[in-house]
Amino acid sequence: MAKIHILDEHIANQIAAGEVVERPASVVKELVENAIDAGSTRIEVSVEEGGLQSIRVKDNGSGIDPEDCETAFYRHATSKILNGRDLFQITSLGFRGEALPSIAAVSKVSLLTATADDGKGRLVDIEGGNLIRNEDAPSGRGSDLAVRELFFNTPARLKYMKSIQTELGHISDAMYRMALAHPAISFTLHHNGNQLLHTLGNGDLLQVIAAVYGTNAAKAMLPITAEDLDYRISGYISRPEWTRSNRNAITTIVGGRYIRSNGLNAAIMRAYHTLLPINRYPLLVIELDMHPSLVDVNVHPAKLEVRFSKENELYTFVEQEIRKILLGQSLIPRPSKETIGPKGSSSFIQEQFSFSKGAVPPSSSNGDEKDTAPTGSASFLSGLQSSNLDRNSRDFSKQGQADHQVTREVAPAYGSGYPSSSSQGRQTNANTSYSNSYRPQETSMAQKQLPSVEKLWAPPQQEEPGLPAFPELNYIGQHHGTYIIAQNDGGLYLIDQHAAHERINYEYFYEKFGRPEDASQELLLPITLEFTPSESRQLSERLHWFQQAGVYLEHFGGQTFLVRSLPYWFPEGDEKAVVEEMAEWVLSERMIDLAKLREKSSILCSCKASIKANHKLTEQEVEALLSRLAGCKQPYTCPHGRPIVISFSSYDLEKLFKRVM
Repeated sequence: MAKIHILDEHIANQIAAGEVVERPASVVKELVENAIDAGSTRIEVSVEEGGLQSIRVKDNGSGIDPEDCETAFYRHATSKILNGRDLFQITSLGFRGEALPSIAAVSKVSLLTATADDGKGRLVDIEGGNLIRNEDAPSGRGSDLAVRELFFNTPARLKYMKSIQTELGHISDAMYRMALAHPAISFTLHHNGNQLLHTLGNGDLLQVIAAVYGTNAAKAMLPITAEDLDYRISGYISRPEWTRSNRNAITTIVGGRYIRSNGLNAAIMRAYHTLLPINRYPLLVIELDMHPSLVDVNVHPAKLEVRFSKENELYTFVEQEIRKILLGQSLIPRPSKETIGPKGSSSFIQEQFSFSKGAVPPSSSNGDEKDTAPTGSASFLSGLQSSNLDRNSRDFSKQGQADHQVTREVAPAYGSGYPSSSSQGRQTNANTSYSNSYRPQETSMAQKQLPSVEKLWAPPQQEEPGLPAFPELNYIGQHHGTYIIAQNDGGLYLIDQHAAHERINYEYFYEKFGRPEDASQELLLPITLEFTPSESRQLSERLHWFQQAGVYLEHFGGQTFLVRSLPYWFPEGDEKAVVEEMAEWVLSERMIDLAKLREKSSILCSCKASIKANHKLTEQEVEALLSRLAGCKQPYTCPHGRPIVISFSSYDLEKLFKRVM
């Protein structure tokens, strides 16, 4: 007896609906996309009770011909694909012919549509996939489609819907994405009679960003436009100080549709590398234009994912162009008050306003680990005046040993006219004596003289011409041993000394980790490390990665490992801590990348080697620090992405003191 049979059409439609209609937001997305494909310039969406009670989408598009109204609700009925070749050149948002039949199979649908403004239209009612009515009715040009009692005939699906606010959040997010993707269309969203979104449809993407994310966010955006032989990118990216706690504010548009792409997200985050605090993400709206043959949109039922033909080239293009825009900016945030709407207001309405080209947005409050001063603080100026000294001849101003100090190496900012790694030596002053505990093979290098203090403090040269110059600052004082206070004609500046020194050290160590094996030296006394049995087994298989960083780690037996040698420029006194944290990172990564290892090691060393908060600096030390910072490739954020400098313009101060109103 035959066991295989053809499913009933009604059951098949309900199954298909599960792929397309996951929740009310899916209905809104599919219907609005159809309205966009119909050439609409105005789309109004009204929902009740999170879309579970009713969803209504009204547009002024081309409408549907009377003879096509019933056919439109058949499975795989479409006007956008005629043959197989069309699948490789899709230019519309909807093309599968699944949206209307899938929605009608699990709800009560009413469609009123007309193709002209002559008052002659068509009314179609369908309940649970069954045609109830198809007749003439008066209507203006466009379509008005209402969906009521979603999932009324599939109670199991209805049971798994979330709260009204959760479902409304998904609907709002879908509407925001489509409004950002189509700024030339006016979008309106109402929930239970309350307006949540309204855009003007004037084609100004920045105005839509303001409507969705607020005016202050829009002022934090930087325009981006670039193209190569295959791709064109346009849109806006946020300055690094304006961040979000998740990736939801990253909107990537391809062919007029919002898409999700882990590869593109990774490229975007690489472009913001070291400019964002840990676990913070940018606000970004970019549209990628390419020939339809280079992208396959037919890989996901909801069309949220696509496949690119030249994905590696695309990812590289996106990363490089975003990075180019960011590096061309003076990334100094300036605090200002955020605009606060009426109490309890959740409405986003796009208003007509102009953005000042020189406007600088408020900064987001972000931070990383607490940086407090050690008990024995380093002689910072001596470090700034030294370059690549012997690991055993660095300056530690230990308590009770003020008469005997050892010069400590502090990383020079490369590209700034400072001594290169071949210029190793000591700079003496009246208050400093030096230890003679050099390794024999390094004595000759340590005896070389550094340039004079005047030369060391000379204005550094920017390595990349065309980038905005770091502002010339005049030192005023220090706040709580943590923030340097400076000024110039433009206003007041606060500099986080720990973050500044981290940036200087990071760029130095990153260069050094390019060839760490050349500087690796055997230790007189090996460093002993211990790990758990499971960690020891994993670590034994990954020891070669440590050699790539100039660290020679060997398994001594059991759970014990020995560090036999490491680069001489590792932070003095923190070698064990750095190697331990490197080991933790190596163990945590499934796939280890040499570039990431170099990056992680540089950050670890820079953090350990930098001065901390609550550390009093002399005026000379501050001058040296600022001079070195100005010579960095990217002097505006530390390796963790925290801002180094914050500015207050004279106008900001005058407003605070009510000199201007």
